[in-house]
Amino acid sequence: MLVKNQSSRALEIVMNIPIKTYDIDFMGIVSNIVYIRWLEDLRLKFLEEHWQLEQQLQQGYAPILAGTEIEYKRPIKLNSQVLGRLWLSNLGRLKWTIQAEILANDELAAFATQKGAFINLDDSRPIPIPEELKQKYCQSQQI
Repeated sequence: MLVKNQSSRALEIVMNIPIKTYDIDFMGIVSNIVYIRWLEDLRLKFLEEHWQLEQQLQQGYAPILAGTEIEYKRPIKLNSQVLGRLWLSNLGRLKWTIQAEILANDELAAFATQKGAFINLDDSRPIPIPEELKQKYCQSQQI
């Protein structure tokens, strides 16, 4: 297992998240399922900035999501200003862990942890974490 540092936010990305009218439920609060979509948006931004999905596909592998845990702290309403933060919190030999915060009006609204791996597209079997990503993660831990 590589270095694990809970206080570090390796390769953190930050994104403003717009709330759409279809994101809210009959009580005027953002539906819980929307947070899952926001996590997907954050992961895609992470990949865009740090480990391009197109490059992975060309090399014959892709990330898969193995689990999501989310803790809802407070409701978000339509007029809230929402900010998402996501970072790589752990990188093992085969598995990765990311963590994310969703903030509404500068207050923590949700905290999530997601775990996954990379799979070979030909046989759908897990592959070791790519060496370049390990190096990038380790370098960010030293800053």
